[in-house]
Amino acid sequence: MTGFIHSRRQFIALSSATLAAAPWIAGCASAEGSGAIPAKAIGMPWPNWGELPDSPPPAPKEGSVGFAVMGLGGYGIGKVLPALAAADRCHVAAVVSGNPDKAKKVAAAYGLSEDAIYSYEDFDRIADDDRVEAVYNVLPTGLHLEWTEKSFAAGKHVLCEKPMAMSVAECEQMIAASEAANRKLMLAYRCHFEPFNLRAMELMREGAVGKIKHIETAQNYRMGPTSVSENWRVVRALAGGGPLEDYGIYGLQSALYLSGEMPVAVKAVTEQPANDPRFEQIFSTVTTDLRFPSGATARLFTSYDTAPGNNMARVDGEAGTLLMQPATGYGGHKMSLTRDGVTEDLNPGDPNVQFALQCDHLADAIRDGTEIITPGEMGLRDMALIEAIYRSAAEGREITL
Repeated sequence: MTGFIHSRRQFIALSSATLAAAPWIAGCASAEGSGAIPAKAIGMPWPNWGELPDSPPPAPKEGSVGFAVMGLGGYGIGKVLPALAAADRCHVAAVVSGNPDKAKKVAAAYGLSEDAIYSYEDFDRIADDDRVEAVYNVLPTGLHLEWTEKSFAAGKHVLCEKPMAMSVAECEQMIAASEAANRKLMLAYRCHFEPFNLRAMELMREGAVGKIKHIETAQNYRMGPTSVSENWRVVRALAGGGPLEDYGIYGLQSALYLSGEMPVAVKAVTEQPANDPRFEQIFSTVTTDLRFPSGATARLFTSYDTAPGNNMARVDGEAGTLLMQPATGYGGHKMSLTRDGVTEDLNPGDPNVQFALQCDHLADAIRDGTEIITPGEMGLRDMALIEAIYRSAAEGREITL
């Protein structure tokens, strides 16, 4: 397989090719709709994925990396905190939140003292806290740049949720801040640590379906009633274009790591229903076609307005088909490989390990100098592709990369 991006120089070259897409969100929102960010929209959990533990976790192992979890919404409480507690080389060392009551409850549940609770107003004092070596940034996307830069300024490494930022320019700023601080920057692309997706990558490298002809991905569900005053995921300044950055980025990533290639052209269409409070500022649906150097193609579909919910990746090759459905979720994954008319169901492991393994990977990089497999440059690459997708849709034409 050819064309896959491995070096920072190649990542930067790709992003530069799409910088002309600066107004990538053109037409996504009215000028009136892009102003102040509603505080209520930022603070809402989305959704509530879990409860706090009944008792604090065991004391961390010697040499374990202490993380401050920044952002205590549903994902932070339900997935990130338990992952750090379960990881071999990480532990929860602090929390950062704008909600003092919630922060105290979370800190108590994880056995943290009150001086390990930080607000956004006093975050700078974390620079003197040797218990914290890394920050897991779980804030809405529109806040990633500011608080990642603040974390680096405090001398901490950063594990940042996806998507990396709101634009290629912001991604480049985050990488520059990482380099200036001499601290690690890693993107929370959890599927690179998930057994089903890892096995799928191996199968494609082994030629399990023969020459790849087409990849199909779908990540969609129908969002319930909401508005920009209630939910940050429909606020342009916090979420960008909407489902593509949030849910559809898994389909985009799948197309890249299953094909092992970077696309040479992109053609996309967006939808934004009128008079729907959910889509006052963001798109409801994005459909993208990719062409690869080998001749393979991919179609990516993502939507906040399509039922029933779907999470699928399919690779059709000259010799067979790989199907993952669900493909990139938190659990319940299924995968099958069909060759010569025979379908084999595959079960390579427990998807739930992806969260802890992801955290341990940054710890490996900090302690052992292990090369990060989901670096900031990967987030930059994906944002460059997202900008090209939106540019294609806005201009109604195929964009050559």
